[in-house]
Amino acid sequence: MNAIETEKLGKEYRIGFWRKRICVLSQLDLTVHEGEVFGYLGPNGAGKTTTLKLLTGLLRPTSGKAKVLGRPPGDVVMQQQVGFLPEQPSFYEYLTGRELLNFYGQLVGLDRPTRREQIEGLARQLRIESALDLQLRKYSKGMLQRLGLAQALLNDPRLVLLDEPMSGLDPIGRWEVRDLLLRLKSEGRTVFFSSHIIPDVEMVCDRVGILVGGRLVAQGPIDDILGAQIASIEVTASQVPPEVMAELGYLLVTQSVPRGERLLLTVKDEAALAELLTRLLDCKATIHAIAPHRESLEEYFIRYVQPRETP
Repeated sequence: MNAIETEKLGKEYRIGFWRKRICVLSQLDLTVHEGEVFGYLGPNGAGKTTTLKLLTGLLRPTSGKAKVLGRPPGDVVMQQQVGFLPEQPSFYEYLTGRELLNFYGQLVGLDRPTRREQIEGLARQLRIESALDLQLRKYSKGMLQRLGLAQALLNDPRLVLLDEPMSGLDPIGRWEVRDLLLRLKSEGRTVFFSSHIIPDVEMVCDRVGILVGGRLVAQGPIDDILGAQIASIEVTASQVPPEVMAELGYLLVTQSVPRGERLLLTVKDEAALAELLTRLLDCKATIHAIAPHRESLEEYFIRYVQPRETP
């Protein structure tokens, strides 16, 4: 069974005096397998948050249908097995962290001993144990984000839905959240999260979906999306004679960047690499490294999205 399935899922709003239709999500066919970490990417306004609200039953679709853990969004049994962190969680600021988590623990039906055990364990994992007895109005944005993650995991969910879970976190916090996501996966849980921090997505996700203008433009394993083709090859060399420096364009070098006493040379393919290496060896230059460069997920994302965002 898939953790999430959508078929032609869509959402429209009517705005203004003339009730003009605005489509924020169109014909979404999405599949998330059980036990995987799935990254959901897209520029601001692409429809990522709308998708998460449709999956949790906070919004009703205009068209299409969805299943979460085999049940329709909003189903009580399904909701008991799902943890959710919205992009901008709003908490009662005069409660302490412990009081808030205890309140949410009661909402999901945990008894007192289980609540206490879950709260203490999650507080240690997310490094908020020293702040549990402070009022939330004294929390930083990063601490509130950690608290939101704790409440999303209180009910020991099978599926965790996270909207920008690394928002407001420092580099250490981001590293800890990445570690948490991988641990959840190792426990057999499914994690579906949206993010603008593409290197983090590339590091932890089994598969990704890319949403642009309310439409899913790519979905699958990162290697399948990017392909195995090499985008360029970088050669690091030193003691390159001036006459060879003058021939770099002829040798199909697309970029040369000095780095101290060394030179970073970029060629576009293996044929250009062979020609460059032959010339460097002939003139007795020192070759320190040869590194093929495949297009990253971030480069793919920017290349795909940028033309659509240019007025």
